[in-house]
Amino acid sequence: MLEPVNILMVGAGGQGTILASKVLAAAARAVGYEVKVSEMHGMAQRGGSLVTQVRLGEKVYSPHIAEGEADYIMAFEQLEALHWLLYLKPGGTIYINNQQIDPVPVSAGVTEYPKGIIEFIKERVKNVVVLEAFRHAKEPGSEKAVNVVMLGALAPKLQIEEAHWRKAIADNVPARFLEINNTAFDAGLNAVYPGFNN
Repeated sequence: MLEPVNILMVGAGGQGTILASKVLAAAARAVGYEVKVSEMHGMAQRGGSLVTQVRLGEKVYSPHIAEGEADYIMAFEQLEALHWLLYLKPGGTIYINNQQIDPVPVSAGVTEYPKGIIEFIKERVKNVVVLEAFRHAKEPGSEKAVNVVMLGALAPKLQIEEAHWRKAIADNVPARFLEINNTAFDAGLNAVYPGFNN
């Protein structure tokens, strides 16, 4: 991997985008990649959306990803996928958790949650991976592990050995939640690549 890989993680507040970026950065550094991470908050009317930008490669000079430059977008929620779609580069891949979380204007009754988001994106983007990450996280016992399910789905694309992912998870989540998060990682991995680690 010579050129930096640009990964945009977008989600509603509380979905763990920051933790996901920490795990990803730790796993990437373990194999010798230089990593830059930047965090930014979306506009208030988006209901507290949170975005982290992760760039990794042999040499990375800036943490910022411009519109049209993301190799991967990890959207932890449908509406966030739509909001940040312009950041995906031609030929890039977007991973979408099919969960819907109402932003403030929707929960306040000011507007409605848009319908047909995933279909809209699929009409415009060739590489779309849709995951039931919330269900996969809830089954082993933690709805908060959506972020790790998403990482599991992305992991095989990044040339980072599984052992480094496992250590990065162990180093960044409380010990009492380690088994749940490892199960969530497996669920994401196998949702996209069935039998990958069997």
